[in-house]
Amino acid sequence: MSQEIHGTYSLEPGEPAEAAGSPEPEATRRAADEAESSRASRGWWDRNADEYQSDHGGFLGDDRFVWGPEGLDEAEAGLLGAAASLKGLDVLEIGAGAAQCSRWLAAQGARPVALDLSHRQLQHALRIGEGLPLVEADAGRLPFRNGSFDLACSAYGAVPFVADPVRVFREVHRVLRPGGRWVFSVTHPIRWAFPDEPGPEGLSVAASYFDRVPYVEQDEAGNAVYVEHHRTLGDRVRDVVAGGFRLVDLVEPEWPAWNGQEWGGWSPLRGNLIPGTAIFVCERD
Repeated sequence: MSQEIHGTYSLEPGEPAEAAGSPEPEATRRAADEAESSRASRGWWDRNADEYQSDHGGFLGDDRFVWGPEGLDEAEAGLLGAAASLKGLDVLEIGAGAAQCSRWLAAQGARPVALDLSHRQLQHALRIGEGLPLVEADAGRLPFRNGSFDLACSAYGAVPFVADPVRVFREVHRVLRPGGRWVFSVTHPIRWAFPDEPGPEGLSVAASYFDRVPYVEQDEAGNAVYVEHHRTLGDRVRDVVAGGFRLVDLVEPEWPAWNGQEWGGWSPLRGNLIPGTAIFVCERD
């Protein structure tokens, strides 16, 4: 799961985005196009992959398929289908990070391909274990033939960070076979109205849910080093349809009693009151 938990919504800088000794990036809200967003994401993940895997690798495991900080596991949820039905299927994981989800899919007998924009994240996939096909590429320009896969999935990967999600969805549609399922998770859109804080200060609305101006962290020269894009829930549904898919389910995982961790703005306190993750289950007709 390639997933950043950032100080996005409160405009507070999150985890360090620059090398030690470098000035802290400025957090702002401004336009960021496709090219700038892609450059920022590649650079941010290459710089921060080590810390991310160190901090969150224990929760994610080496071969688990976790949809988000709530800890919803694909083995339990079956959003891609029953585990037994995955055997022999070609599956594309987008924004794979260290390919933990792909490793779980392979254990079920599927044939996964793990794709990520970040070279350093894919190096972590190799560190954990070889044997999986790894591809370094942009989600908006998938380097695969039409109809190459039976399923596609993304656990917090790529979708929140792209300026044009419809382009990504159309690419996913192109590489899926008819009847293929596309399942992706993102930060629940309602979270953009709240400060990104795990405690009580994160429970009061602080911004407009309808403000779609991207969150940007930029360096002294004004170059974006981190970009995240907000879409309302309705926007996401319309994007799915514009990408050629049929939405068959929208899952909002509840915070389980066993999960006592705080991860950025995700916490038991907030998770028991407001949703933190939205999972879109889509099918290609």
